[in-house]
Amino acid sequence: MAGGEYVSVSTQKDTEEAAVARERELLEKNPDIARQSLYAAYVQNGECETSAQLMTNRAFLQNPLEALVAEKYGIEIEEFTNPWHAAISSFLAFAVGALFPMITIILLPASVRIWATVLIVALALLGTGYTSARLGKAPLKNAMIRNLVIGLLTMAVTYVVGQAFAI
Repeated sequence: MAGGEYVSVSTQKDTEEAAVARERELLEKNPDIARQSLYAAYVQNGECETSAQLMTNRAFLQNPLEALVAEKYGIEIEEFTNPWHAAISSFLAFAVGALFPMITIILLPASVRIWATVLIVALALLGTGYTSARLGKAPLKNAMIRNLVIGLLTMAVTYVVGQAFAI
């Protein structure tokens, strides 16, 4: 999982760097088109024409490249995603997340193992949804339900596939 996260985030970082390079080249080769592009992005993102013109003028006096990539791509220059941080976070999250079902399976008798694991995982999913919503200052109920439903569906698919290949 950590390797997949590293590859995924590396691709995202490459895309971000390429967008910055394109805008930098446009700015150097044709600043008028870059100015029009930024103005159009402001208008497209909901600014009125007057406000967009003022914001474009201000951006070109300060840091036009930063404004171009922020408005057009939502990227902050020099703050690209870090694939190593994502990989390490993923590794730790999966290792810690595996503890609850693993301990349940090891400690409980076979007759209740599956349903006890589902219950323990459901509680852990609710706790994770709650924690992420609190940290992100997002609505608790939506995050908890989404985490629970997606987690249980993923677990059910994994179980069904495992049963299909069981010998």
